[in-house]
Amino acid sequence: MATSFFKVPVDGPGAVRRLNLEGDRQADPGVHGGEYTAIYASAGEDADWCSAALGRPLEPAIFGENLSVRGLAEEPIHVGDVFRAGSAELEATESRLPCSKLGIRFGDPRMVETFATARRWGVYFRVVKEGEVQEGDALEPIHRDPEAIPVYDIARVYVFDRGDAAAMERLSAHPRLDPSWKEHFVERLASRAARTGP
Repeated sequence: MATSFFKVPVDGPGAVRRLNLEGDRQADPGVHGGEYTAIYASAGEDADWCSAALGRPLEPAIFGENLSVRGLAEEPIHVGDVFRAGSAELEATESRLPCSKLGIRFGDPRMVETFATARRWGVYFRVVKEGEVQEGDALEPIHRDPEAIPVYDIARVYVFDRGDAAAMERLSAHPRLDPSWKEHFVERLASRAARTGP
């Protein structure tokens, strides 16, 4: 099984391209990568939490992230919010869902469930403006989306609160939502309506 999950820190600037960081392409583009999941950022505090929970130090980029950001508070980040990182501009698109490769990275398939239960998803971004980013650059908000729908809601509704029709309706109507997520929530709402009737 090919994976790009194992990463190492980079010295100096890295080029942010439309679909990834230069030199860090997705190994399985059938299920990872693309315009709406070009860059994955996680909070440095999440790695601290995981290290404490497991009782051992962790390697850098343990969640497969491209950017580790101290103070990355996920819940206040909205679909469509735009941030500057170095000379690049990134638009928040969705939360990350755990997959089997997380279990491979940790050497423990139970880590997939642990990650989901912790709700420390991290944030995917699409690249609005290509540029360069390096260690020490801030992730600075430059545009707040007026719909104010938390990126966090995508994973929350998908994994836990599957009956939250109001959230699914708001998400599916959002013009900046990844089309694959939009289709998913529209289908779930239709299935729900078919079961419950008028």
